[in-house]
Amino acid sequence: MDSIDREVLERTLEWVNGGHRVGLVTVIETWGSAPRPPGALLAVRDDGLVVGSVSGGCVEDDLIARVRRSGQPEAATLVSYGVTREEAARFGLPCGGALKLVHEPVRDAGWIVSLLERISRHQLVTRELELASGKVSLHPAARGDALRFDGERMCSVFGPRYRLLVIGAGQLSRVLAQMAQALDFEVFVCDPRVEYFSTLDLPDVGYLPGMPDDVVRELKADAHTAIVALTHDPKLDDMALIEALDSPAFYVGALGSRANNTKRRERLALFELSDAQIARLHGPIGLHIGSRTPAEIAVSILAEIVSVRNGVAPTQKKASERAAAARSVPALPVGSTAGA
Repeated sequence: MDSIDREVLERTLEWVNGGHRVGLVTVIETWGSAPRPPGALLAVRDDGLVVGSVSGGCVEDDLIARVRRSGQPEAATLVSYGVTREEAARFGLPCGGALKLVHEPVRDAGWIVSLLERISRHQLVTRELELASGKVSLHPAARGDALRFDGERMCSVFGPRYRLLVIGAGQLSRVLAQMAQALDFEVFVCDPRVEYFSTLDLPDVGYLPGMPDDVVRELKADAHTAIVALTHDPKLDDMALIEALDSPAFYVGALGSRANNTKRRERLALFELSDAQIARLHGPIGLHIGSRTPAEIAVSILAEIVSVRNGVAPTQKKASERAAAARSVPALPVGSTAGA
């Protein structure tokens, strides 16, 4: 789940505990070029203060006006925007886009406490809302689940932020960590070499000084985790990759030339990894954009990670790497708030 959705839930909890009446708005369906996907959240307070987004701004203005004029709805209510050409123009929806929302009053925020606690334990959670009664229940979700709405119940999927584990604390790692944070990844850097590790001063980055293979195991890499090996030292990179390729991590990549990565795959085959596991390795790492500087290489790496996360085959690979990269792309849900 990305930081925007987390902020919406945390602010909703804060406002309800502070005595405010709060409405939670969820995008449940879109048509055309709607600005926000199904599952996007907005919280609107009784005085019109909002956090989150369901459109480019004009829909939010109308929701605020509704709340100021009539207060929060007494029960969960369906709201549609942009169904006609005139409404699309009025609410600033591009290309005739339209969206359907559920606007629900939040009276008991206990479910938010439980949901945030489960997410902090890196769990996927389905939140089920019965529109007529307002009853909320939480259930385990599975990878691939997405938002569902049948007219009576809305099931939203919430999950942990995506994580990036960087093996190596060099200059490239510093730039990569900063860019990954801007993309809403939770970032960890692992390097047992004190001379590298001690000078890497980045706020909000987790520093893991142990041996990389131990760190990968301890992190419990899952389907919301990407792992990149950047040290150029086989003693560090290869051991981390053995554990990473044997995990559910959605992306595993290693820095190095095609020749070096060929030798790396030969070494990995000696450690009882299957051909399918070794084929998951993205190496050379990143998309082929002619990158030279650390910043350009970081852009290349993150572009590939995001493409894999979004279920899009990384077509900007070199021809010899394209087929293997395409085979490693997982099928990801559309319309889920589970994410970064």
